[in-house]
Amino acid sequence: MIKQSIPPFDSSTIPNDLCPIATEFAFLKTGDWRAMRPVLLRKSCVKCGTCWLYCPTQCITERATWFEANYDICKGCGICAEECPHNAIKMEEETEV
Repeated sequence: MIKQSIPPFDSSTIPNDLCPIATEFAFLKTGDWRAMRPVLLRKSCVKCGTCWLYCPTQCITERATWFEANYDICKGCGICAEECPHNAIKMEEETEV
């Protein structure tokens, strides 16, 4: 059996009038399209970790005496506020800075 070699790709055969597609990379974070943001009431937080456990994006980070959301990753779903047994998380409307 004779093995045929495939000629190398020749970019000069591509027409130069094609529309460029995806020529610029745009980095989009999950938090860029959030409509609501979780706000922690630190006096009510007992650091039970329920918010961390239920967060689908794992944006909840641990601090010394409370948990807080990383707003770059948080998509504003509100699951953390819904599941918090101490009502220590309130959802507020996102405002532009």
